[in-house]
Amino acid sequence: MNSPLIRIIDFFAALFALFISFPVLLLVYLFGLFDTASPVFIQERVGKNKKPFNLIKFRTMSVSTESVATHLVQASSITKLGSFLRKTKLDELPQLINVLKGEMSLVGPRPCLFSQDELIFARDSLGVFHVRPGISGLAQVNEIDMSTPELLAKVDSEMIKEFSVRMYFSLIFKTISGSGSGDRIKN
Repeated sequence: MNSPLIRIIDFFAALFALFISFPVLLLVYLFGLFDTASPVFIQERVGKNKKPFNLIKFRTMSVSTESVATHLVQASSITKLGSFLRKTKLDELPQLINVLKGEMSLVGPRPCLFSQDELIFARDSLGVFHVRPGISGLAQVNEIDMSTPELLAKVDSEMIKEFSVRMYFSLIFKTISGSGSGDRIKN
């Protein structure tokens, strides 16, 4: 996952995807101005080697929503536009900037918050932080999210151990074609 080839593919794929999706990014940004007046959401996350970085996403929740793991957020916090963005995964597009900067990969363990102690401990013990976090990964396409930290860390570790270029493209394809439904929301 840390190979120079994957980094090169990440960079050019993210650059191409940003170029192609620019009209969509602009539309979502403009609609977001009317939805929450603050369409871009930036949150500190745990990166490779536990180094902090600022994850960039489109806002899907009201501005007043507490900054916690998604599975701890009430469903009522999701805006109407946010619900659409989450279903279509368009809220993730700005993370392509994180990929360009080398903070993330297209494929890797989803970056967690520094407040998710149980997940950080589980991932740390399995060496998950030795790789760049990703926009999507094996856990995400199998609908395993941060509400089950031990299982998530185990699947992340398995993905890292079994990682190949074939797996990389397979997980990207599964993500684009709609596998996985994103993090659960508290009802």
